[in-house]
Amino acid sequence: MRIHVVKSGESIYSIAQQYRVSPQKIISDNELNNPDQLVVGQTLVILEGTRRHVVAPGESVYSIARSYRISVNELLAANPQISDPSRIQPGMVITIPPVTYNYGPMEVNGYAFPNIDMEVLRKTLPNLTYLSIFSYQVSPDGNLQSIPDEPLIQAARAARVAPLMVITNIKEGGGFDSDIAHSILTNETAQTNLLNNVTRILRQKNYFGLDIDFEYIYPYDRESYNNFLRRVVRTLRPLGYTITTALAPKTSATQKGKLYEAHDYPVHGALVDHVILMTYEWGFTYSAPMAVSPITGVRSVLDYAVTAIPRRKIFMGISNYGYDWTLPYTPGTAARTVTNTGAVDLARRRGAEIQYDVISQAPFFYYYADDRKQHVVWFEDARSIFARLTLAHEYRLGGVSYWTINSYFPQNWLVLSSIFNIRKVL
Repeated sequence: MRIHVVKSGESIYSIAQQYRVSPQKIISDNELNNPDQLVVGQTLVILEGTRRHVVAPGESVYSIARSYRISVNELLAANPQISDPSRIQPGMVITIPPVTYNYGPMEVNGYAFPNIDMEVLRKTLPNLTYLSIFSYQVSPDGNLQSIPDEPLIQAARAARVAPLMVITNIKEGGGFDSDIAHSILTNETAQTNLLNNVTRILRQKNYFGLDIDFEYIYPYDRESYNNFLRRVVRTLRPLGYTITTALAPKTSATQKGKLYEAHDYPVHGALVDHVILMTYEWGFTYSAPMAVSPITGVRSVLDYAVTAIPRRKIFMGISNYGYDWTLPYTPGTAARTVTNTGAVDLARRRGAEIQYDVISQAPFFYYYADDRKQHVVWFEDARSIFARLTLAHEYRLGGVSYWTINSYFPQNWLVLSSIFNIRKVL
């Protein structure tokens, strides 16, 4: 697997010649809708595969390796029949290996809304270990708002993907609600009702486990949340269900703010099977323009997390979207959400060149809209995904988690499956 960044004047055909692969393979692998209109700075994932090369007169092991952009050692390792590298004969057929990364096994979670396009889900499931279906909204008395999740559960299990039931303290009409969480965490009757409802749905709908995403909990409810988790574990683990929690991206145990204070990393790490770190939304709808998941910010969260939670339990969050801000930025104004493939298409239509910020490890570009106002777009591409997945490998984490998989991003799955072996638990 290679990541190619399109340069001015390049075409699919010239790029294909560089890597000795067919143009149609690049188009198909990357699912390009406009292959004749590449964007400068756009990334393409090149899956070379194993190729055959017939030695021509005058060629050497060195010249052949160089022409295929591999090392001499890689070439020789793929061709043990070459006993004397200094003497290869014209007409000899040798194997050209693909560039590979072997980061080993990785568990992968993807969040999906029930309205996900089923074809998008079908294409995504081979790359997942878990499918977290978002979400059952909890009421203050422990009742749950039902969702049409049966088709997703059935599709997941058919693909050997473990479906996770997600419960949230989102209020009717949207938004995480601190009072709903307080009602559940401080009322044993409501907790009993909630756990009875959760257990019933887990059984009836054939879920694999539970994912608890309670956010914006009052800081004074921290120990109540810890005790609630202890009760959840005592109830569900003997029944064979896994328990996962989603945690705010903290950089220290004492980090202030309603989003952070009630999320007790050491307690979650000791109790549950997995924790999903929401390492995204540095750049968000109402923020100043910046990368959604700058790698510097993600790294600072992981630096703390691995001191408080066993590494194998940590799933690093990965954002599957970007934002489009109007410039000059005015505090309080909203950015527009864009998909990663949509961002590239927008750059193509506006004649923009995609740039890459090496500090945050994220792509961005500027363009002018029809109203003549300048915009900036930050999103994800193959380079930024590779950087984040490499970070998960560096920290020896147990997994990664995508928010969300509703928008299909082909390059992400090409990179992921090229460097990790996706672990299945079913």
